[in-house]
Amino acid sequence: MRHSMRAAAAALLCCATPAFAATVHVQDPVPFSETSYIADNIKAECRMGAQLGTALGNSAPDFGNTIAFDEQLATEGRVLKLEIVEAQSARTGYNHYKSATVRGVLMDDGQKVAAVTARRISRGGPGGLFKGSCDVLQRVVTAIGNDLAEWLANPTDEAKLGDF
Repeated sequence: MRHSMRAAAAALLCCATPAFAATVHVQDPVPFSETSYIADNIKAECRMGAQLGTALGNSAPDFGNTIAFDEQLATEGRVLKLEIVEAQSARTGYNHYKSATVRGVLMDDGQKVAAVTARRISRGGPGGLFKGSCDVLQRVVTAIGNDLAEWLANPTDEAKLGDF
């Protein structure tokens, strides 16, 4: 009897978890930092900001959060202010060298909760030789989006995620 009550309580808690999920507001697309040194062709050709938002939105529910996308960054509630501060796209022969860095500040009703920096590097992955630069950068920001989703479940201040 005691074990069945625990099992029932655990099942109820698992089912109720989404009701307690936090909604985090994020600007869509995630902007490039005004002070970044990112090549204009990356900004013009690659949809890094939109892809980062998509990855974050897809992964956040796995960690108990929901992402609400706003054209303009919200000022109330739980807000994750993100900006892409670095993106590199180099290729030597058959090898890619792509990287991106994203900085963010999690706010709750205007008060800072925690800051984060996430960085990822890719050499193209399987079949990289046949991938374009924007495709590899998409891999990079998808990994960053997943990192940020996990961090949002337990945000620590001045966190460094990914490839540091």
